[in-house]
Amino acid sequence: MQDNRTLQNLDARTRDAVAHYWRTRSTQRKKQQQTAKVDQGFRGAVTGGAQMDGFVRLFTDLICDAGVDREYLFCERTLELPGFFRPTKEWDLVVVKDGTLVAAIEAKSQVGPSFGNNFNNRTEEAMGSALDLWTAYREGAYLASPQPFLGYFFMLEDSPASTRPVRVNEPHFKVFPEFVGSSYARRYELLCRKLVLERHYTASAFLLSEPATGENGDYVTPAQDLSMERFAKALIGHLVMSA
Repeated sequence: MQDNRTLQNLDARTRDAVAHYWRTRSTQRKKQQQTAKVDQGFRGAVTGGAQMDGFVRLFTDLICDAGVDREYLFCERTLELPGFFRPTKEWDLVVVKDGTLVAAIEAKSQVGPSFGNNFNNRTEEAMGSALDLWTAYREGAYLASPQPFLGYFFMLEDSPASTRPVRVNEPHFKVFPEFVGSSYARRYELLCRKLVLERHYTASAFLLSEPATGENGDYVTPAQDLSMERFAKALIGHLVMSA
């Protein structure tokens, strides 16, 4: 790990990825406004793609610096992996070496204003993707592959709407106490942590960033157990053990 240049410059590289995200999103929105094709609810800034490319490049460089040849990394095409409940699912970054699945990483984000509906969708998506892959793994879809690294990265817009307490409805039964009065930011933190605790994912990272300062690369790490450093070290450690 000591020779991993990307790890040594992780904060600067993370800042670059954060800045790329917000600048790309801003550029896409301006382009759509100029062409009078603005999607409802700013959906176009999401559907334009490419916002997460900075993070994918960061993870790619971490993996390559750990000694994995770039020919084994897939981040632009051939990203499909077999599922159990569906034929395939595209991951954001896949590492396949000599017919062995080494790692798969999902990189997601969310901005306002619809934090509530999107939180439920992201939660179901994250759990479903992991369940699908691990069930397929159990059923031999990945041949003789040892247990792969499964990573989940998430960045949330830091705003009053995402950080203020949210009421929960309990018409029949009480929700778990950690959700009572929790903000959407807190709920995402809990989601990322529980995904790892329940071994759906090997590691997870969670960041907060706001558009104005985010274009300069500013971000916040709400919980150290979900930091980029911890995620990166878990990934590198897995690659070293798999070499």
